[in-house]
Amino acid sequence: MTVPSLEASLGMTVYATRTPGVGGRIKLFAEDFIVEEILADGSKATLKHIPAGLPEGWGRHLLCLLVKKNWDTLAALEKIAEELNIDEGQLHVAGIKDTRAVTAQHISISRVHPEKILSIKVKGLRVYPIRFEDEAVSPSRLYGNHFHIVVRSISYGPTVVEERINAVVEELKHLGGAPNYFGHQRFGTKRPVTHLVGRQIVKGNLEEASLTFLSLPSPFEDPDAREARRLIRDSGNYRAALKILPKHLTYERTMLKHLLKHPRDYLGALRRLPLKLRRLFVQAYQSYLYNLFLSERIKRGMPLNDVLVGDYALELDGCGLPTRRASRVSESNLSQIREKMRRGEAALAIPLVGLEVEASGGVQGEIEREILSSEGVNPQDFRVECMPEATARGGFRRVLTPIINLQTSEASEDPVNPSKFKVELDFTLLRGSYATVLLREVMKPRNVVEAGF
Repeated sequence: MTVPSLEASLGMTVYATRTPGVGGRIKLFAEDFIVEEILADGSKATLKHIPAGLPEGWGRHLLCLLVKKNWDTLAALEKIAEELNIDEGQLHVAGIKDTRAVTAQHISISRVHPEKILSIKVKGLRVYPIRFEDEAVSPSRLYGNHFHIVVRSISYGPTVVEERINAVVEELKHLGGAPNYFGHQRFGTKRPVTHLVGRQIVKGNLEEASLTFLSLPSPFEDPDAREARRLIRDSGNYRAALKILPKHLTYERTMLKHLLKHPRDYLGALRRLPLKLRRLFVQAYQSYLYNLFLSERIKRGMPLNDVLVGDYALELDGCGLPTRRASRVSESNLSQIREKMRRGEAALAIPLVGLEVEASGGVQGEIEREILSSEGVNPQDFRVECMPEATARGGFRRVLTPIINLQTSEASEDPVNPSKFKVELDFTLLRGSYATVLLREVMKPRNVVEAGF
């Protein structure tokens, strides 16, 4: 089954299931893609119960509910800091949520009075104080996310839709979950460049990293953006490009203004971007390599719900969340690790390339070394000497993600698309896993962008 070229360019070169997809489209409306965050202590950021009033007491951090619609998470944090007239470092989140969606998540804000929070009035953004805490919210406190998704514009009739979805679900159950790829939004779907920028940063090519971010065009952007990027790449006419570059491309505009004042200071231009974004570039490249490692494992018919000698097994905590402890599988511990996997205490993992992580052994290690060689990089490159703040130490990521409490509605007529059908999916995924990775197995879209990914 052929994977769209865009997905292949992100390292997702295969499907884990063989059943044909239902097609269709997601995110026609923001309300078709609802994400609600769940913390490890059971706290849920939900749209159904908006906090009322002001919390009593005091603490180092004010935990709030952030509800956003059609907002990028990093841009939302930047806007909130601007509205509150505080440093962005005073804001903390557990995870980055989808942009084209309605999302509810937790946010910690330090050294701000609750009354001031309620003064934020920005279209598509609302912040509601919940309670004071001594600890800021962070990725380590995140359990996962609950999703409610509407797939519209399905051409197949209800019987075919339900048969195919049920068959895909059964395949994934037999597998033990969905392949834990890094999804489309990790890289950008309409203009997937983050990993390409990261590749150049890791290689120390700051000029090419900057030009990739500024000038790589996308057919899905508006004409002014494409023309501005052409001017940057073909003639280096930053001033002319800045005049026509759309206002909403704030990061590109910031970099161009810096380069106009300081020609060829590409490090300085990149450092005009938020630290989180600079780190995200390198992390996206790690994610791309991981996707390639996982795709090749699937292609070779190697198990995803079992381990082979040389593989890594990642220990899981009582909630099924990954810990930082990973063990290399050997002949002597193989049966022990398999027993821990059976009890839900461990899972097969693939490395995220970085300074402090060795490649797998066995066949999986051969896969990793071959791909790194073809990319022309090695783990020590992730020290990022030209930009130390983006250094990546590496880690491990389980290869399957559990699909928790999956429910699907009956297929029904789509009122927005006459003669076509829609279906709704409701499920929870553990932190770090992407709903679009499950959806790509269910839908198997021919055109990822037209399908709303």
